[in-house]
Amino acid sequence: MEIEAFLEFLSAQAGVADWQIAQARDAVEVYYEKYRGIPLEPVGTGGIAPRKQVDARISDPRGIEQSPVVPEPEGSRSGTKADMDALEKATFTALRTEHYALKTERSYLHWIRRFIGYHHGRRPSLMGAAEIHQFLSHLALSKRVAASTQNQALNAIVFLYRKVVKKEVGDFSDFPRARRPKRLPVVLSRLEVQALLSRVDGVEGLLTRLLYGTGMRVSEALRLRVQDLAFERNEITVRAGKGDKDRRVPFPASLKAELYQHLDGRRYQYEEDRNQGLHEVEVPGALSQKYPKAPYEWKWQFVFAAPNYSADPRSGTRRRHHLHEVRVQRAVKRAAADADITARVTPHTLRHCFATHLLEAGQDIRTVQELLGHADVSTTMVYTHVLNRGPMGIVSPLDTL
Repeated sequence: MEIEAFLEFLSAQAGVADWQIAQARDAVEVYYEKYRGIPLEPVGTGGIAPRKQVDARISDPRGIEQSPVVPEPEGSRSGTKADMDALEKATFTALRTEHYALKTERSYLHWIRRFIGYHHGRRPSLMGAAEIHQFLSHLALSKRVAASTQNQALNAIVFLYRKVVKKEVGDFSDFPRARRPKRLPVVLSRLEVQALLSRVDGVEGLLTRLLYGTGMRVSEALRLRVQDLAFERNEITVRAGKGDKDRRVPFPASLKAELYQHLDGRRYQYEEDRNQGLHEVEVPGALSQKYPKAPYEWKWQFVFAAPNYSADPRSGTRRRHHLHEVRVQRAVKRAAADADITARVTPHTLRHCFATHLLEAGQDIRTVQELLGHADVSTTMVYTHVLNRGPMGIVSPLDTL
């Protein structure tokens, strides 16, 4: 097979170590199984090759190319192959009935395809705890995925059986679990934050300053509506945050003038869209049915709107959405490089800095917990380990000599 030939070619090259060949093998497996949806099987002595597959691909109503259906192994019973088209339509319906986010939809569908592909395209109703156990073990032992990735796959499969197939599959809780490492958040000093923020311009600069000043997640900031900004009350309302919870965060006084100016530009953009009949905006849930005028009102417009129109991936309606988070991520990455910051910095790092710097300033941890929207204070406790006084606030004995 071509894969075996490629690996043999690599091994024949001078200076190529065994670990590099193993790394190449893993990369090929990820490419075939994750991005092309083609399960691989062992061939010969340690080689790998794609299993034979049908040529047809399932069409996705959102235009996403989906994985091919893998046929049953020889000797299998007829009628055991999953009808992927019907299954995915039923999954779409169940996910949207439960009001899952678009990212969750895509993630769950990806793992459902991989689960069925791993078992040669068998119908989920003909499988149960043993097959789920086998797949989750494969992810942990063969693919060495992170614990969060394995949990994501588990949640997708549980959703498939509970909400779509409506079948009890029994106990499979003894599968090998991927290790969940304990990681401390990356936190910058105040001088580093100042250097970072000074190197981000335009709307991305306003967004990054807002992230640090409020502790919002980047997705929460991008979804802000005009009515969520309460200038007089000095607060910003975060709607439908993680866990579908609302909360209030402080309105940085230093950003008020800049946000006023930004909203003036947004109002002009909104009026231009209105003249073209393209001022409709997405509103949560079925709110547009209860209040038909809501999607066209100024107060429901996104504060940080995209520069262009795009088709809604669910309804297909062409309208202006909010800015894509990639723009903020790239701006922060460039600014960190320009500021010569060696730590790995992302927009979420500013949320960590917000929490840590508040604790350093003497704020109590319960207040910080509420501002961050954490359900459990133990989640917020991680920031007590990254204060600039050293772990747990302990002074090194070397400094006491």
